[in-house]
Amino acid sequence: MITSKTPWWKGSRGEWYVIAQLALFGLVFFGPSTWFGWPTWTFPHTPLGSISSGILLLMGILLILTGIFRLGRNLTAAPYPKEQSTLVEKGPYQLVRHPMYSGAILVAFGWAFWVGGWFTIAYAIILFVFFDLKARREELWLREKFPRYTEYQKRVNRLIPFLY
Repeated sequence: MITSKTPWWKGSRGEWYVIAQLALFGLVFFGPSTWFGWPTWTFPHTPLGSISSGILLLMGILLILTGIFRLGRNLTAAPYPKEQSTLVEKGPYQLVRHPMYSGAILVAFGWAFWVGGWFTIAYAIILFVFFDLKARREELWLREKFPRYTEYQKRVNRLIPFLY
């Protein structure tokens, strides 16, 4: 028996989000940082700015890694939860519902401030909006799978601890 497999870009598990996410990361790290002739943003080139950028980068990386380790076997590249997954509410998931997205946003802004490019800052903002949209879609699936997710949403912010 031959079964037809749906192409990844028509995937029902949100596969296209992963491709878009990789493209946006590529833009943040390898895209043009500013228009030819435009000045760079000077803030990160002060000692305080460099330290602040480094702290954002480090915090973002730590948030991503702790989110990965806390998810364990629940980890999947696509936003759709695995069949045998469980709801994780401990560790970084007590601070924010999507710590890996939050960490990626922190890394993007840390990098943007470090390189001082106007475009890079715009890419980081676009990445934030993208992760907000991706998180909203993922949360629809999580509410379907986990009845307790609605209560979890009331207790913990989506992307920015204590704010949003």
